[in-house]
Amino acid sequence: MRASRLLTILMILQARGRVTAQALADECEVSLRTIYRDVDALSASGVPVYSDRGSTGGYRLLEGYRTRLNGLSPREAEAMFLSGLSGPAASLGLGAAMAAAQLKMTTALPPEMRSAADRMRTRFHLDAPGWFQSAEEPEHLQSIAAAVWEERLVEIRYRSWKAESERRVAPLGIVLKSGAWYLVGSVDGSVRTYRIARIRALRRLEGGFARPAEFDLAAHWSDSIQRLESELHQDMATIRLSPTGLRMLEPFFSPFALAGMEMGEADTDGFRIVTVPVGSVWHACSDILRFGDDAEVLGPPELRARMRATVMALQARYLVE
Repeated sequence: MRASRLLTILMILQARGRVTAQALADECEVSLRTIYRDVDALSASGVPVYSDRGSTGGYRLLEGYRTRLNGLSPREAEAMFLSGLSGPAASLGLGAAMAAAQLKMTTALPPEMRSAADRMRTRFHLDAPGWFQSAEEPEHLQSIAAAVWEERLVEIRYRSWKAESERRVAPLGIVLKSGAWYLVGSVDGSVRTYRIARIRALRRLEGGFARPAEFDLAAHWSDSIQRLESELHQDMATIRLSPTGLRMLEPFFSPFALAGMEMGEADTDGFRIVTVPVGSVWHACSDILRFGDDAEVLGPPELRARMRATVMALQARYLVE
């Protein structure tokens, strides 16, 4: 256990440069006293670890010191190759860099690990877009990626479903979701999300920006998804479903809606009454119409009225000779 921790400390110092003792303790989930002993052990074994004092101090390796020891277990090496998403990397302009990095990693691995990494590449494949959808290749994706890396402001002309507008954005990150690329950026101090395929024009500005140290892209995206799902499912619908309709719930409703669903006992015909979160009356009507006659809306009254009006309109349209 300690040998693994010493290796972890060495890899952190080699990757990050100067690191405080507290940061090492947090990373390794041990006490400060344990970190002090571990650093002493590394130094005693010949690793050139130095301590810098002061408010900006911490531990660091001697300038230019590198170890060839990668410390990867076989499973860790496999995971590294599994995370190499060649398609998205190529879209971001990093395809050649990823291929070169994987080649270098393969060369550095012991022979017994190389075959495991090759097996991982040949047996697992990520297809990000949903069924019957194609991956987006937005025109401005690589320019935005460069602006994210370089922390450069961009000016975009964006086409939403409402209108076209111009925005000056500090690009904080890029997210690939279900085959679609999104730009997460700060606009007038507010973090917003833009679908990159809807950006009609882009101009990189000379000015840079200071990226907020506390901003966490993954955490922000997760919070945004939860907030969006809550906003889009503010009402509840009560629906009577046939046994066939019950089987259609999972493909027709989102995981968020299914998680908030309540289901009653089956009646003598096998029908069940379910209460499920839904969006607007228009969206809920559109979703429930897909069930055909395997679903009956019991409430709220405005949704039932919308269903009735829609069915009557369809009847008038298709029964007229």
